[in-house]
Amino acid sequence: MSQKYEFIDAEYADASVRAADNAPAIMQVCRWLGVSKSGFYEWRSRPESATAKRQEWLRLLIRKIFDDSDSTYGYRRIARQLARQGVVAGAELVRKLMRVLGLVPCQPRPWRPATTQQGVTGPIPDLVNRDFSAAVPGGKMVGSGSRRESHPPAPTEPCVIVSHYTALATLITRNCGTIASERTSSGIAA
Repeated sequence: MSQKYEFIDAEYADASVRAADNAPAIMQVCRWLGVSKSGFYEWRSRPESATAKRQEWLRLLIRKIFDDSDSTYGYRRIARQLARQGVVAGAELVRKLMRVLGLVPCQPRPWRPATTQQGVTGPIPDLVNRDFSAAVPGGKMVGSGSRRESHPPAPTEPCVIVSHYTALATLITRNCGTIASERTSSGIAA
């Protein structure tokens, strides 16, 4: 019922609608909507409810907190801020009131330093022409830095150690702490 009364009140709040000769009377609009004229006037003279007064007060607080945060606080942060101030308001109520007020938080992008120059990268050269066999141990040094493991490799799993300071790569096989340069297994220089 309240929505119908609000509709009638909104339509007749405009002075230009009341001044128009062809505007229907309030009694006619009430009949079309299926409400009584006396009910409409009683609704208009009724005092505001406690819930409506509280929500109006919360809207003012929410607007203040939102403006103080430079429009970055969302409904969760505003609800926490209200709780710190001792105001009891759930996050969903804050969310609803922010929608009514049309408040949409703007989350600024985090600042990141520009440590590298952005540009178009070229193709990565294939210096070994996809041929990984070597005539002698240590003849070709090949490594990959794309795989990261949180555990040490298995004792017989070959691994690549690349020294970033000397650009020296050594292919070793871990087998009970012995270095592969001391032994070879199945024709692979380990």
